Amino acid sequence: MIETKFLDEFDAELLEVEKGEVIFEYGSKAQFYFQVKSGEVKMNNFNRDGKEFIQGIFYSGQSFGEPPLFADVAYPAAAEAITDAEIYRLPKTNFFKLLEQYPKVHLKISEGLASRLYYKAIMASEISSQDPEHRILRLLDYTKKHIQNLEAHQILEVDLTRQQIADLTGLRVETVIRACKALEKKGEIRIVKRKLLR
Repeated sequence: MIETKFLDEFDAELLEVEKGEVIFEYGSKAQFYFQVKSGEVKMNNFNRDGKEFIQGIFYSGQSFGEPPLFADVAYPAAAEAITDAEIYRLPKTNFFKLLEQYPKVHLKISEGLASRLYYKAIMASEISSQDPEHRILRLLDYTKKHIQNLEAHQILEVDLTRQQIADLTGLRVETVIRACKALEKKGEIRIVKRKLLR
């Protein structure tokens, strides 16, 4: 999202994070801008029963955790590395100086935040729906268009696990498996060597 030259100019630190390592905790004060250089990161929280809900998964070039920087509030979720990852960490004061000095970067950040708000609005309405197949298709279509930047006619090879799909849609893994089989029968997706294709 922010070009490396700008991150370097404002003294961003490059962290090497191991799979499973927590980057920030739920409820901690937002003090840094984070951007993935390589690997994958998830933002998540847990309900009272201990069920995980994934707020989002972030890949190379994507930032995460910045809304609390603007609102000056604590993180509403934790961030954890799904894989070994390299992550840029820029102190909040430097981040705001960068945005002031480079308005085009500020606009790019705003566009990214707007896209994530759109996703949250779509998923909130989908989670209230009782149809698991519909929830899964909406998640896959959003991933195809807004994460992978693919055209409608292009094939998306889904790199999410069944568990991650469940955690992103508020479903149980067993429900995701049944719904995916039903979607395959309807021709909405294909399953090849346990991979979903849309």
